[in-house]
Amino acid sequence: FFFSFFQATPKPELINFVRCHNNYFLPNAATSNNHDIGFQLSKSPSLNSYFAKLSSILSTMSPPVSTAGPIAKKPRTTGTTKKNENDEIPVPEITQLDYVSLTSHADAFGVDPIPISWGHPDPLVRGPVICTVRHSSQRNAIGAHSGSYCIYTGLAVAAGKLNPDYVPNLKLTSPVFNIGPHKSWTDPKKIASIDPFGHIVTEAYAGYLDKGFDIRPTIAVTKAHIDLPETREAVKSGRLVPDGKILLPTGQSIVSKAAVEPVWYLPEIARRFGCTETVLRQSIFRMTNGMYPELITRPDIKIFLPPIGGLTIYIWGDPDTIPDDDIELTCRVHDECNGSDVFGSDICTCRPYLTHAIEECIKTAQRGGCGIVIYYRKEGRSLGEVTKYLVYNTRKRQEGGDSAENYFACTEKVAGVQDTRFQALMPDPLHFLGVKKIHNFISMSDMKYNAIVSTGIEIVNRVEIPKELVPDDAQVEITAKVFHGYNAGEAYKGIDENELKKTKGREYGYDQNTKKNLVE
Repeated sequence: FFFSFFQATPKPELINFVRCHNNYFLPNAATSNNHDIGFQLSKSPSLNSYFAKLSSILSTMSPPVSTAGPIAKKPRTTGTTKKNENDEIPVPEITQLDYVSLTSHADAFGVDPIPISWGHPDPLVRGPVICTVRHSSQRNAIGAHSGSYCIYTGLAVAAGKLNPDYVPNLKLTSPVFNIGPHKSWTDPKKIASIDPFGHIVTEAYAGYLDKGFDIRPTIAVTKAHIDLPETREAVKSGRLVPDGKILLPTGQSIVSKAAVEPVWYLPEIARRFGCTETVLRQSIFRMTNGMYPELITRPDIKIFLPPIGGLTIYIWGDPDTIPDDDIELTCRVHDECNGSDVFGSDICTCRPYLTHAIEECIKTAQRGGCGIVIYYRKEGRSLGEVTKYLVYNTRKRQEGGDSAENYFACTEKVAGVQDTRFQALMPDPLHFLGVKKIHNFISMSDMKYNAIVSTGIEIVNRVEIPKELVPDDAQVEITAKVFHGYNAGEAYKGIDENELKKTKGREYGYDQNTKKNLVE
């Protein structure tokens, strides 16, 4: 194979091939740096020796390589990237590799990412986010589209069900209602975890798409009917009155909604978390077991599409009223809880608080205002559902049973930390929508409140969950949260240390059942 390749390849191209890819074939101190990741063919001494000799021979066929710096990048104005005279959009380079590249480097030959000027109001000047597999040399983002679901895309390719070169037909996918642009889109301190132009790719980057670039939307905007049993019950009891516009006689409510994938601008993400960009990159690289080597080898790329869940925005009423701070706005930012939200587990207040927020959003919209629920995929305080269930077991098995007094300590005992949501990125979708003032914030969380107001959004009223909606086994949670400072109204007054110690959760007798099964 190698003999045929060398025989068929012109000498200048062959020389460049060996020089530019020596980190794959010669992974040693003389030819690679600490960040090079290769195929580790050095494990075969004879093959390593062969390529060393080949490199030495080829070096005599052309002028020596300067040791002053890396090989210059391929200029955009030559070859396949020649620009048309009537625009500034380069011609796309389609990746066609017959080998696996484990990483790329900023100064490597041929690497020429499309520039990104994060925060620029003009989408063309800002530049499109390119993170598809078709344009390796021009890609300007680390990671992959679809968050954690990108793994399923790989499975589809492996199973032969998806052509890796497939480009989606986006002709009929444009938003069904308008969002923005807003002034907040130009401020990285307000938006750094989503792409504010992610929903208008077909409009803003039509020129790129026409030339053959594979650019994917990271936001999809549509409409739907929401059918909840709690809403139907509210109609039946008279708490909600159908108007035929926001709420139908069937109990269905009509919403506008947007699905959002995370797109991180790393310099601002680092600033929000109080660390350097280098520390941020190294920490993510380390804790993902080296999943994204380009976090280390590509400091020139500032955009990262992380493998995490995104968020969904639900809007009741007219979205165009959202930026008007004189029009009433009700909002809840809700973090995913599959057990409660979907299956009705009563160990927490998640579903009842969510459905209460939806009811308040409907009422606000019927008064001429607007209601927003932002649903984040942050299962188990972003620790995951497995960790959450391990915490549940710890709570129920601890000495003295499940108690409000040890509610937060149990999570820290299992996970090493109480919460990894942090909320530093949480306000971004509010700024994407143009929110300036929230009249009714349906949340008791000080972390969420502080994160939002610190970015310049005013919150007028904070609305706690009605006490009658708290499930029996969730008394532990609500008592612990109120005692430790969660914002609570009149209904929760009187929760003191005494109440904290005496509030207990349901007992399941896990250990007794386990011992019984072992005996049997």
